Amino acid sequence: MLARTSNCDQERLRKSLDGGLPEATEREMAQHLETCATCRQQMERLAADENWWMETREALSAIAADHDDVWDGFGSQAGQGGVPSVPLDFLAPSANPAMLGRLGEFEILEEIGCGGMGIVLKGYDQELNRYVAVKVLHPFCATSAAGRRRFVREAQAAAAIVHQHVVAIHSVDANHHPPYLVMAFVPGESLQQRLHRHGPLELVDALRIGQQVAEGLAAAHAQGLVHRDIKPGNILLERNVERVLLTDFGLARAADDASLTRSGVIAGTPQYMSPEQARGDQVDHRTDLFSLGTVLYTMLAGHSPFRAESAMGVLRRVCEDTPRPLREVNPHVPQWLEAFIAQLQAKSAADRFENAAQVATLLKQALAHVQQPTLVPLPEELVALNKRPEPPRRKWWFRFAGVLLFVGAVLLVSHFLTPNADRHETTDDNSSRESLPQGLITAESWDDGVQPEVEQIREALRQWEADAEF
Repeated sequence: MLARTSNCDQERLRKSLDGGLPEATEREMAQHLETCATCRQQMERLAADENWWMETREALSAIAADHDDVWDGFGSQAGQGGVPSVPLDFLAPSANPAMLGRLGEFEILEEIGCGGMGIVLKGYDQELNRYVAVKVLHPFCATSAAGRRRFVREAQAAAAIVHQHVVAIHSVDANHHPPYLVMAFVPGESLQQRLHRHGPLELVDALRIGQQVAEGLAAAHAQGLVHRDIKPGNILLERNVERVLLTDFGLARAADDASLTRSGVIAGTPQYMSPEQARGDQVDHRTDLFSLGTVLYTMLAGHSPFRAESAMGVLRRVCEDTPRPLREVNPHVPQWLEAFIAQLQAKSAADRFENAAQVATLLKQALAHVQQPTLVPLPEELVALNKRPEPPRRKWWFRFAGVLLFVGAVLLVSHFLTPNADRHETTDDNSSRESLPQGLITAESWDDGVQPEVEQIREALRQWEADAEF
């Protein structure tokens, strides 16, 4: 192993991130990082350097600009007509002309999708006579040693979880260029695709999906892993089977890995982050519970509760804003479920539920109650939530606007009904106006006084409506 003073050099760490070290030196550096917490923290800070992320963003944006269909989680379709979104020149030729090529021992049929870190291909395992999904590290990321380590970490994290609601990892080849992992092929679509196609889901479907996601999270948390990127794109819905599977553990960390969770690096999807994750603070399993609450809200509302024009705006809302009450968006949501989701989305992790297993049990019991309300009672925990006072509604803005509109109309009518000697004209041309009832609103008085006032009230009301939409 290299001397500590040599490996702790910042320039050497930066070269390791950029993939600029010889292979032997890179192995020594990896061994050193296993034992040096200072260098691990420094490596994370360098990985979050603004210039590095800017280069990464520009490179990925250039790729996305060439291809309209960008994969958001395993399961979505590739580009139009099955055209690959990135060159697949790393594939070896196949003896079968119907195949795109060959990767290791797998025949590659087609590209399923592409995301920021990887390309997902549909492969065929001839030896076991089954289809598989092969996730290949994106060629751009494969040049980064940090990207390769994260990719291998994803495989190791997911392989440690054996559960019916987590996509199974069969194998990983970290020495191939680019590296790839092999996982179970799940025919179907992602939750993100379902929402895009269908809009808000029915109550029963939302409870069923939420329950199975919580069960998958409980299995991951039992292994000491925190997913940290729970979102609709990473939730798969198996076709013809009411089964939900979690995928993409690329951001997973061991819950006790303080050197990584306290590094101040923000990683994940802004709209589904917890406040502590958005701030770059230490996270534990309860960060996944917040994200699950946001996914439940999204399934029932049809959109995320935290929306803004920029990523920083979204993060600010996650940390500071209380989401619009769900029943204002979807009045068919029971009060107990609105309160349940609100507790999952508590700003403080201590105010959320204790663990994912508890959440899964409550959702399972709630689903049984919704399906058979006369036979299955609502769980006591949810009954208690149902008795809580409902959160303040933003509709009071509209009531207040209505009051203002009414008061304004009364004042205007009162103004024009008030006798005013100055309104009586003495000229012959206007003698006919003297015979009109005093205070009658004429076309001239409407143009001069009433219409501008009404337009101001209308504009104020439109502004209130726009503010309340968020």
